[in-house]
Amino acid sequence: MPSKKTLLPDLLISVLLIASTLYYAFNFMDFSIPPFEDAAMLMRYSQHLAGGHGIVWNIGGQPVDGATDFLFMAASAALIKLGLTVGQSVRGIGFASHILTVLIIYWTNRRINNGSIPLSFLSGLYLAVGTGLSYVSAYFGTPFFALAAASTWTLGLLLINRQDSPFWLSLAFALSGLVTGLIRPEGVILASLMLLAVIVMRGLKNSISIIVIFGIVFAILGGAYFLWRWDYFGYPLPNPFYKKGDSGWKWDSFEHSMQNALRLCLPMVFAFIYGFRSSETTKRTLAYLIPILGFATAFGMISDEMNYGARFQYAIVPIALMSWIPLVGRLKFEVLNQVSARQRGVYLVGLVSLAFALVYYAWFQNCFLTSFQQACDRPYERDGRLEMAKILAEYRGKGYVLATTEAGLLPYYSGWDAVDTWGLNDQWIAHNGALTVEYLDQYKPHIIMFHDYYSTLVPPKLTEPNLAQSWFSMTILMKTYAEENGYVLAAIFGDSPYDTHYYYVRTDFEDSERLIEKISEMKTYYYPTTGKRSINYAIYDNGQ
Repeated sequence: MPSKKTLLPDLLISVLLIASTLYYAFNFMDFSIPPFEDAAMLMRYSQHLAGGHGIVWNIGGQPVDGATDFLFMAASAALIKLGLTVGQSVRGIGFASHILTVLIIYWTNRRINNGSIPLSFLSGLYLAVGTGLSYVSAYFGTPFFALAAASTWTLGLLLINRQDSPFWLSLAFALSGLVTGLIRPEGVILASLMLLAVIVMRGLKNSISIIVIFGIVFAILGGAYFLWRWDYFGYPLPNPFYKKGDSGWKWDSFEHSMQNALRLCLPMVFAFIYGFRSSETTKRTLAYLIPILGFATAFGMISDEMNYGARFQYAIVPIALMSWIPLVGRLKFEVLNQVSARQRGVYLVGLVSLAFALVYYAWFQNCFLTSFQQACDRPYERDGRLEMAKILAEYRGKGYVLATTEAGLLPYYSGWDAVDTWGLNDQWIAHNGALTVEYLDQYKPHIIMFHDYYSTLVPPKLTEPNLAQSWFSMTILMKTYAEENGYVLAAIFGDSPYDTHYYYVRTDFEDSERLIEKISEMKTYYYPTTGKRSINYAIYDNGQ
């Protein structure tokens, strides 16, 4: 055990890391923004679970696992039950997870990798100012998954660096891996890749007990959970997997995933390249690359939609930050005492400059959270869907149904029953391939809303190539259904006629006239990709 004297510097650095993270959070992050569209979906599930309705999309409906962050959803629901708001619970878990992951990176590098204080501190700081807090700001549970991944890799590194494999350590590694898989399903892949890295480093013979314990934990505890969820939801995998992974291997998703991994971990790439300098370090380099490259590769199996700020690949960042120091060897900063004062000054300025450059690069990743981001300090602009949801919320509890392609802010803040026409939160659509007229007719939605890239000024081109695109054919089906069933086109909001939100309202219910009036006369519908006030292109529709 380290003495109190040797612990003191590390404790002081830990306090400094926490203080730095808090300072960065409250001076450079915008926590006034509403949830990102996709994050609001999980918040709806958490709210319903906390309210005692089960894991359902619509209260009273059948269970559906559209929230792939299962353990995060359950944890946030528990905090809601304790009295926190949905937003406080989601952000609270994310914020605490981010700080804990920063500390794990520092202590793992110091106590397991024997890294120096400067390099260990810089590794923790790199994560602290990276994209982690941007996920927290947008209400995503990504840092919670990253914390589980970092904990599992720490235990894996302990197994790698010890000659023996005590039962408690092997069990802790397996349980941590299981928790990683319970937070997100791909966590099972990541934990298995970490196990493979341990086997490569220790050798198969010295890894038998670790493999057996890992297999038993996943077979018994993981198997019990798997059977429960299959029975509860009716299907073995989360609902979005059937929608997003329905067409086999996707080379574009694989390419995007690799690009994201490279961008997020670029400073560590040089350490991994340097790790191939000898046969001894090559083995360790290859082993440490297994969970990083393997996990990034796995995302070729699903589409890249909803990948806000490369959040799917973010878990490999703490893994890389806990892996690079052993590959370059222990840098001895004491050598600075053996050179002239002038040389020492030059070296120190160079090292400090490099540290600032790395921190700046980590922060700079916050400029690439969305494809339409306009400024590094704000990931997305004002969103008219939120303002529209507040209008619809005045009519909640009346049994009204919204059919929409935008299944985040509108369903969550309105409180309406909703049909997610894309299918991420609808088992029938996900498992049957696409929305149908017959399925819409079962709900007879009071409002039909969709997003696409046409308007009255730029009519949709109903060509075979266009109709072969799933999204386009879905919105055309919704548009045709509304027009053939007497819906009123209340609004087509957009800041250009090439990118719009359509709102159709049914005419035969109590509040239809008021809703048509409020929607059509809405002046504060800001388009989410630009933040500009939208034009209602419905006024150019024939007959309007």
